[in-house]
Amino acid sequence: MIETESRSRDVLRRHREVIFPAVTPYYGEHPIVVERAKDQYLWDVEGRRYLDFFGGVLTVSLGHCNDEISAATVAQLERAQHTSTLYVNEVMVRLAEQVAAITPGRLQHSFFTSSGSEANEMALLAARMYTGHRDVITLRHAYAGRTASAMSLTGHGTWRLGGVFDGTIKHVRNPYAYRAPAGLDPEGLLELCVQDLEETLATVTDGRIAAFMAEPIQGVGGFIVAPQDYFRRVLPLVREAGGVLIIDEVQTGWGRTGRHWCGIEHWGVEPDIMTFAKGMANGAPIGCTVATPEVAEAVKGLTFATFGGNPVTMATALATLAYIERHDLPAHAERMGALLFERLTALQRQHAWIGDVRGMGLMAGLELVAADGRKTPDPERTNALLGAARERGLLIGKGGLYGNVIRIAPHLNVHPDDLAHGCGLLEQAAADVA
Repeated sequence: MIETESRSRDVLRRHREVIFPAVTPYYGEHPIVVERAKDQYLWDVEGRRYLDFFGGVLTVSLGHCNDEISAATVAQLERAQHTSTLYVNEVMVRLAEQVAAITPGRLQHSFFTSSGSEANEMALLAARMYTGHRDVITLRHAYAGRTASAMSLTGHGTWRLGGVFDGTIKHVRNPYAYRAPAGLDPEGLLELCVQDLEETLATVTDGRIAAFMAEPIQGVGGFIVAPQDYFRRVLPLVREAGGVLIIDEVQTGWGRTGRHWCGIEHWGVEPDIMTFAKGMANGAPIGCTVATPEVAEAVKGLTFATFGGNPVTMATALATLAYIERHDLPAHAERMGALLFERLTALQRQHAWIGDVRGMGLMAGLELVAADGRKTPDPERTNALLGAARERGLLIGKGGLYGNVIRIAPHLNVHPDDLAHGCGLLEQAAADVA
């Protein structure tokens, strides 16, 4: 144990010497130094085992080092490793065919990149070239990535760095039910959000926009779920202003929300553009922008992505989607999600400082507030719960504008026994910080 602890300290010392200080791991001065991972579990260099209920920010969707996914990755690695989009490889075409078949509506043409940030950048480019307009409307509390345009789309001051922002991107009120103005019921909040969009279109644009962009469930924002009628209400306003609908499924895609492949299918609208990343390739770096034919055809001129369509990543993603389909994981996520939310709502009844339980499928958030039940955010207890869960052997995440939302996202193929065990560990951790 002394030897492994010394190794952990050594790695952390070296990390501080050569990695940007802005790259700050969880758990303060005592972050986890990962040794290995397999299926639902991860081990640190001290040999401690953790049940993973966060999956590298909803990215390892089918378990660590999944045998079937790894086999497909290695097989392609031994066949052809890299080509760039200057050459054609069939595995990229096959993945694009799968995306076109799975996504809702008329989405047909894909552009592959290496991250969600790049996917969102491409969505903006396509929308502006198709419509001929520049202004883009998005939501407060949104998160879109770390490139310049993605940070401009982001509605979190803490994630907007560098001071270089696109002034054509406007943020409107998000439908954050738990923090609605006093006295507003859900229908009143919906009306307020629609009115805010109307006023934004009338006052800070010329009435013509390129796009309206939103996550069905805001991920970094704290798993904030849009009301059922939200997109149906805003879509006519977007169309009237000449814009297209961009849906960011970087965190919600590929079965995460349960029942459906894509989160937006729960809301019954068809986007013009969708973006994916994270869980699409079970941890391999990928980004995907898929659009209707007319939008895709509007992108004219020279463009390519060096690592977009990389055959190894494409093979990994194909194997991931095949695994999800073969095991019907959207349905499994819905069933496991029902069990998860049953345990979380029971936990809420035990602790007044759990102000809200929200989410969908295997995407659950706990908003932590004052001990007397008032809605004052409590980031300190959130950090304490994160640490207590680690001590119990459970990895969870956090988020929200105020840093007071616990984010829980088990792998899509989580076994019922692991789900129950993880909920038990969370309950013990909650008792530890109560």
